Amino acid sequence: MGLVLASTSPRRRQLLAMVGARFEVEVPGADEREYCLEDPERLVMALARAKAESVASRRPRDLVVGADTVVVLDGRILGKPADGREAREMLEALSGRTHEVWTGVALVRREPEACRVEAERTEVTFRSLDPDEVDRYVALGEGMDKAGAYAVQGVGGLFVERIEGCYFNVVGLPLARLHTMLRRLGSGLW
Repeated sequence: MGLVLASTSPRRRQLLAMVGARFEVEVPGADEREYCLEDPERLVMALARAKAESVASRRPRDLVVGADTVVVLDGRILGKPADGREAREMLEALSGRTHEVWTGVALVRREPEACRVEAERTEVTFRSLDPDEVDRYVALGEGMDKAGAYAVQGVGGLFVERIEGCYFNVVGLPLARLHTMLRRLGSGLW
């Protein structure tokens, strides 16, 4: 039995490698567009589980980790921007405000059967952004494949004034929660 990350995210791979976890990566087959839940906690948990289950169906003896992250501002879920215009709109909306980052984490194994799904919430406060720096950041392209159109671990970290909660959750994988979930199943990240 091994640990498998069901993800296309290089950031999630980097986080697991950073803590010395031994794992493999497999691309999940779940279609994220099928899920239209308005509650962010339920949405990220459903998506994380769908990703993990899609890989667990092909690797029944392995413990599969699935994760999904969204940004929430004023009850509105912000996923990955479709284009530069949408990225600019998201960053302008986040400017000078506090938003939530939700990540769902799922652990799924078919044989012997195991399933755990949880969610982590972190509050992030942006400083007020200058329109020119928003334009420059969008042109950089760093946030185009990230919920909320920014990467806290990159140049986008310059926008963050304060984080309340798990930093790694904002990157896309709450490591302490994942480790605790794994420990409950008799394993761990190291």
